[in-house]
Formats: sequence, C-alpha cells, structure tokens
Amino acid sequence: MANVFVNPFTDFGFKKIFGEEASKPHLIDFLNAILPSKAQIADLNFKNLEQLPASEDRRKAVYDIYCQGVSGEYFIVELQKARQNYFKDRTIYYSTFPIQDQAKQGEWDYQLQAVYCIGVLNFRFAETAKLEKHKVIHTIKLKNQQNQVFYDKLSFIYLEMPNFNKSLEELETRLDKWLYFIKNLGDLQSIPELFKDKVFTTAFETAKLANLDPTSREQYQQSLKVLRDNYSVMKTAIDDAVQEAREVALAEGEARGELKAKLEVARNLKAAGLSKEQIQIATGLSAGILEQYGI
Repeated sequence: MANVFVNPFTDFGFKKIFGEEASKPHLIDFLNAILPSKAQIADLNFKNLEQLPASEDRRKAVYDIYCQGVSGEYFIVELQKARQNYFKDRTIYYSTFPIQDQAKQGEWDYQLQAVYCIGVLNFRFAETAKLEKHKVIHTIKLKNQQNQVFYDKLSFIYLEMPNFNKSLEELETRLDKWLYFIKNLGDLQSIPELFKDKVFTTAFETAKLANLDPTSREQYQQSLKVLRDNYSVMKTAIDDAVQEAREVALAEGEARGELKAKLEVARNLKAAGLSKEQIQIATGLSAGILEQYGI
C-alpha cells in the first residue's frame, strides 16, 4: 500500500511535524509529555537553528529544533537516525551554546535558565542494547558521588525508539501516544481512534502526504532518499563486518587445527629422539612455540 503520512525519521518529516510555527502545539504537547510536572511549558518561541561559536576557528552547531519557553528555559530537540561515534559528546557540546548565549554584558550574577537536550534516537545505546531493551527514556543530570542531583538546570533526555514496542491497546500515557505516533506514523493508513483529540488530529493532517505542496513533496522525497541511502550504507557495512568476522573465525579455526596437528607430530618426533632443531625443520614451528607447548 502507498504511504499516507510522512516518515518522521526523515529530517523533513520530523521538522514538518515538530519544527514549524504551525506545528508549535505538537512540539509543546510532546515536550510536556516528556518533561516533569514542574517544568511544563505554556508556550515557546523558535530560535535560530545555526549556532556560531565565539571564534571562527571553532565548529558551529546546527540543531534540528531549537526553541525557548516563555519562562526562559531552552530546548534542543534532535533526531538521530543511526548510531554515531561520540554522539553523547556532540549533545553535550551542543548544550554549551544556549548556556553561553545567556552571558550578559556588565553586571551579571551568572544565574542561568534551564537547558534541556532531547534526543529522539532510532537506535539503541551500545551499553544498554543487551541489558535494557525495555527502557525507552534515559534522563541524565549532573550528580555527585552520593547520586544526588548537583545541578538541576541541565538535562539530557534520550528516547530509544527501538525499545518502544507497545501496541495501540497498551498505550497508557500521553508520552506513550507520542512515541507510538513517531515510531509507526510512516506505516499507518489512517488515524487511530485513540488519537482523535485536536493536537494529534492536526499532527496527522500536517504529516499527510496529500497535503504537501509540490515543492514540499520534492523535499520530502529527497529526505526519504537520504534516509534509505544511509540505511543501505549501514546495512552493507554491517553485512561486510559479519562476513569478515566469519572468514576470520574460519581462518583461525583452520590455523588452530593445523597447529594442533604440527604439535602432535613434534611430540612424536621428540619421543623418537630427534633434536629441537630437527623438529623445527620438520614441522616449521619456531623454538618459541615448541617451548610454549613444552616440546
């Protein structure tokens, strides 16, 4: 069947649903579903996605979504489609820009507004892939050695989407609904009855392919192609690595078998009274190997 809605794991789809002025109610509702009750936001303003460093020789940051709540707090929302080296380092680096932006000229007491970095991940962290396949939300704060929060104005919240496997019937919370929406939108053919409130209805309408103008449709197709190409490259790399591992294992197995046979011959030659030098010449084994195995 033809797709009805955009794939939210494309750059275009994610920003269409959450990163445009018309999509602000979706983003606010999504963020409030993630944030604790004391940090709920009433409204927000989108900010410039490109953040320039203090000097030209430093690397800039380009966010998927960057906004500020009316109470002053900052939000960075990133979609990460595949595992990446130093991804955690990158999010921490990104968090420094809204912190530095708060510096004021003249008299300033260094009081900062809260910064939230939220990552929607279409992969599992390597360290949790085997141990915590059920865990979707990871909330990280600065803590001391007693596991007490040392600083509560910097939060990193990661959503491991592969770990979210609830069916429609199992959805309980508002966040459950958003996670289901993000993970399954590209495969849905219609709006489930459970999602018939105003925010989700408009989110589905925003994501409907039939509602895109020709330019937006072309942009989406390009974004979808990038997603598919990246997946193909990743899949090929994984397949090649698996095949190489198999070949290495087979080669190592053959080498171990050959070594075992030569050692048996060496032991028989030693029992027959041949010298070490003669055994080396006959078997091709080094003096070190013979000594290692007591021959």
